Amino acid sequence: MAVETPICDFGWQAPDFSLPGVDGKTYLLNDIKGEKATLIMFICNHCPYVKSVIDRIVRDVKELQTMGMSAVAICANDAQNYPDDSFENMALFAQTHGFTFPYLQDESQAVAKAYDAVCTPDFFGFDKNLGLQYRGRLDASRKEAASPDVRRDLFLSMQQVIETGHGPKEQIPSMGCSIKWKVA
Repeated sequence: MAVETPICDFGWQAPDFSLPGVDGKTYLLNDIKGEKATLIMFICNHCPYVKSVIDRIVRDVKELQTMGMSAVAICANDAQNYPDDSFENMALFAQTHGFTFPYLQDESQAVAKAYDAVCTPDFFGFDKNLGLQYRGRLDASRKEAASPDVRRDLFLSMQQVIETGHGPKEQIPSMGCSIKWKVA
């Protein structure tokens, strides 16, 4: 079932976290804070929405990193019921797609809940002071990638945050598979 992200709550402060990365390190929010902007993405390995755009995500992040933005991807899915999203498969996914950013596991799902993440992919673009400026989509892609010349919403919005400290007032929600929450 497809889920859309809520409207951007401008200035909302990024909650701290401490999560293990597939590279063997543990990351705190401060460890990944960018000089001019920070992008926190909730993704997973098995979602068709993520799979259709993962190469675009990697391309856009790589380009934005050269402008002073840092990024991290977090997988919060219940790996017990969705073994494609296991820690081992996360490491393989990151390697296969050439991630230039840490890929972290939120096994307890506490971080996803603190961010009110709802789907994969779910993008949180923060300014240099970790105030939320973007909560929109990557581009017009859905379960299939949009045409290669489509408007790069995430890229252009984060470029604006890097240059001005502010995200665009008009944002189109991201859409994807719901986060696979653990049954209580």
